[in-house]
Amino acid sequence: MSADHDRKPLPRAFFDRPVLEVAPDLLGRVLVRTTDDGPIEVRLTEVEAYAGRIDPGSHAYRGRTGRNAVMFGPPGHAYVYFTYGMWHCLNLVCDGEGTASGVLLRAGEVLAGHEHARRRRPKARGDSELAKGPARLATALGVDRALNGTDVCGDGEDVPLRILTGAPAPSDRVRNGPRTGVGGEGALHPWRYWITGDPSVSPYRAHQPRRRRARLDAGPTEV
Repeated sequence: MSADHDRKPLPRAFFDRPVLEVAPDLLGRVLVRTTDDGPIEVRLTEVEAYAGRIDPGSHAYRGRTGRNAVMFGPPGHAYVYFTYGMWHCLNLVCDGEGTASGVLLRAGEVLAGHEHARRRRPKARGDSELAKGPARLATALGVDRALNGTDVCGDGEDVPLRILTGAPAPSDRVRNGPRTGVGGEGALHPWRYWITGDPSVSPYRAHQPRRRRARLDAGPTEV
């Protein structure tokens, strides 16, 4: 695969597919976040799929609200939510308009812009921890609600968020299992996907009752 092809933005058709197809296919793709400081690039290593109204673990399970409205829109847009009163999480809307399916970006390897990510994540013990977990990933990239609804299929150096083709993860390195922190009827869906052996993948944690404060390394999960 040529370097030029690796740098090509993913088209909207990539996201206009069932969420269980899109989620594992995002592994190895490159997320580019353009900031005032400079670009930060992250190779995606861990994601989770959420299937809208048929998925008890999804924010959209009980229908459309002001918070989740972006999920019901066209595919290829960012859904950013704020949780536990302190952390943001970044998701990508997929499937057809109105289905409210999305993929939570759980972890990745920072490829470029390390200095910008470290400035936002000064407590990271190494580069593999800069975006290890959904809250850490969003923090390292400077993602907040201002980016909610952003079109990630745009092309150009000034686009705030875009997804490049990258190098898709080999199928023999992709694993799946239950989603982190999801309880109730959605607990057993094996819709978390990760690249096995990659140090940036976050540890699995089963659902725990909500506490007053959430730990950054655990991070929120339900989308």
